[in-house]
Amino acid sequence: MIFPQKLAVVLHLRWYKTMQREKLVEVKDLKIHAKNDDGDIIPIVKGVSFDIHKGEVVALIGESGSGKTTISLAALSYTKPGLFFAGGELLIDGEDMLQAEPLRTREIRGAKVAYLAQSAAATFNPAITIGEQVTESAVLHGILSQSEANKRATELYHALELPDPDRIGFRYPHQVSGGQLQRLMAAMALCGKPDLMVLDEPTTALDVTTQIEVLKAFKKVIQDENSAAIYVTHDLAVVAQIADYIIVLYGGEVMEQGTAAEIINNPSHVYTQRLMAAVRPKPQAGLGSSVADEHEREIPAVKATDITAGYGGIIDGEPKIPILRDINVSVKNGHVVGVIGESGCGKSTLARVMAGLLPQSRGTIELDNEELEGDLRNRNLEQLQKIQFVFQMADTALNPKQVIGDIIGRPLEFYHGLKGNARHAKVVEILEMVELPAEFASRYPMELSGGQKQRINMARSLAANPEVMLCDEVTSALDSIVGANVIKLLTTLRDKTGVSFVFISHDLSTVASFADEIVVLYAGRVVEQGPTDDVLTPPYHPYTRLLISSVPELRIGWLEDTMQKREMAVGIAKDVEITSVGCPFFNRCPMGIEGTCEKQTPPVHKTDTDHQIACHRSIEELNMVEFEVQEALEHKKADEAIV
Repeated sequence: MIFPQKLAVVLHLRWYKTMQREKLVEVKDLKIHAKNDDGDIIPIVKGVSFDIHKGEVVALIGESGSGKTTISLAALSYTKPGLFFAGGELLIDGEDMLQAEPLRTREIRGAKVAYLAQSAAATFNPAITIGEQVTESAVLHGILSQSEANKRATELYHALELPDPDRIGFRYPHQVSGGQLQRLMAAMALCGKPDLMVLDEPTTALDVTTQIEVLKAFKKVIQDENSAAIYVTHDLAVVAQIADYIIVLYGGEVMEQGTAAEIINNPSHVYTQRLMAAVRPKPQAGLGSSVADEHEREIPAVKATDITAGYGGIIDGEPKIPILRDINVSVKNGHVVGVIGESGCGKSTLARVMAGLLPQSRGTIELDNEELEGDLRNRNLEQLQKIQFVFQMADTALNPKQVIGDIIGRPLEFYHGLKGNARHAKVVEILEMVELPAEFASRYPMELSGGQKQRINMARSLAANPEVMLCDEVTSALDSIVGANVIKLLTTLRDKTGVSFVFISHDLSTVASFADEIVVLYAGRVVEQGPTDDVLTPPYHPYTRLLISSVPELRIGWLEDTMQKREMAVGIAKDVEITSVGCPFFNRCPMGIEGTCEKQTPPVHKTDTDHQIACHRSIEELNMVEFEVQEALEHKKADEAIV
C-alpha cells in the first residue's frame, strides 16, 4: 500500500522526469571571488553548476553567508562591490551573461531577467503612482507600448488577486498593505514578460497570513506565464510549497541538489539534514521551557492598562488615526510575553507606547508599580534605563561608523557613568554574555554577519542593565539556525538576569517555544491572551486559529491543502481594518453572527488559568468547532489509510 504522501511524491517525480522541459539557464562552474585590503584573493562562490528549465522554480537554500544571493545576482551579470567573476559561464538562452557587453547586459536585464528584492517598501518610489512604476521597465525597454503595458498590468493585478485591480494602479505605495505591495512588485517584474525571475527572500519579512497569500499568487503566475524563477530563501517550509528543484549551498559550494520531493523527503547530505532539523516546528503546546521562580515578584515588571493610542495627534481625547484600543497587558518579572498578529494589528505600536516613543491618548503604563509619563522626554534616567528597545533591523540600528566597543560602551557611560578601563572591561563582559569574543570590540558592524550584528543590537540594550526588553521582530530576517541560536541566547539571559521580554513577532513557532504568555492582537485589540499552552491548545479564537493554520509545514502540497480550510477560504485574502464598533474580525470570521458581531463589542470570557478570549461565541461553541475540525481530520486520515 502506498500512503498518500508517498504517492504524491512518486507522482511528483514522474511528472518532473517525464514533462517536456526547455532549458533556459545553464550555470557552469561559476566562480566569484573577493579581494581584501591586503590584496589576497578570497573565493566566495566555488565552482557552482546547475540548470533551470522554463516553467520551473529552482530554490537556493542555506545559511546566511552560503552564497545564495551572490549566485542569484550573477543571473543579472551583477556582483556586489568588492566581488568579481573569476570563472565559469552563466548562459541564458545560450548567451553568456558574464561575457556580454554593458549595453547588451542592460537589454537582457530589462527583457529577459527581472529581480524581486526582499523589501517591497524600499523598491517602490513613494512619490510615483503604482501603475507608473509597474509599467516603467516594459515601456522603457520598448517591449510594450504604454497602453499595452497598462493592459498587461491590469491583467497581472487580476492574476495576483489584488483588490480593486482596475484602479489599484492609480494608488501610491503607502496606500496599500505590505502583502499587496509585495505582489505589486511581482507585477512590476512580470510586466515585461521576462523569461527568468530572481526572487530574493520575497516573503521573509511578511506575517504568516500575508505570506500564504503571496506564495499562492507567485505560484499561480509563474505557472500561467511559463516563466522560470530562482527563489532565494532560508525558509525550507516555504521552499516545499513553491520549488520544483532545490540546490543546497554552504560556503559557496553545492552540498546537494535534486527535485523538491527528493530533498525534502529524503535528504542525503549531513548539512541538508541539519537544515531540516532546524526547521521551526508547528506552533503547539509543550514547546516552551519552564520558567525559574527565583526572579518572581508580586508586582509585574511592566503593566499596560486601558491603553488607547494612535497617530496624527489627539482630537477630543481620541487619536486622529486610532491603532490601539483599550489594551491591557501585564508582564511578570523574568517572564516572556509574546505579542502576535498580522502587519497593521498594532504590535509595534504597543511596544512604542511602553517605551515612551508614542504617548498614549488614554490609559497608563506602570513600571514596578510606578506610573510612567507617556512621553519618554518626561521620564527620568532610571526609568529610561529600565525599559530598553531592541529594533528589528540591526543594519539600520547600529552606527556603521562606530566600532562595537563604542556602540556597547555608550549606554554604559550614559546610564552607569563607566569610563576608561572600567568601561572596556564591562564591554568585554557583555560580549561574553552574548557569546561573542572580546576582539569584536574593535570591529565595525560591516565586518559582522547578520546573526552577530543582531547579538550586538541586543548587547547594547543589555548594557543598560534593563528590567524589560522590548524585542521587535528581532529574528524575522535571520535564517532558522541563527534565529534558533538567538532565541537560545535570550532564554539564557532571562534565566541569568531576570530580565523580562515583550517579544513581538509574526513567527508563531518561535513565540510558542520562547514565550510564557501570548497576547493575540487584531486591529488594535486583544482578541485572546493567556499562558502559551492554553492559547495554543486548542486555539479558541477564530483569528488565533487562522494564524496557526497559516504557518507553513515542511510538506509538499501543504499550501494547496491549507487553502481548502474554512478559515482560509473566509479570512486569508482580506486586510486588517481598524473599527470602533463591534468585532473588527467580523468580515473575515467563519463563525461571525450577523447582526451581532459587527455591532456589539465582544464579551471577554475568562478561564481559571487567566486565559481570556474576546468573542460573541461561548467557549463551549469555540471548543466544539475545534473538536469538529479534529474529528474531520481523523476521518480524513482513516479514509486515506484505507486507500
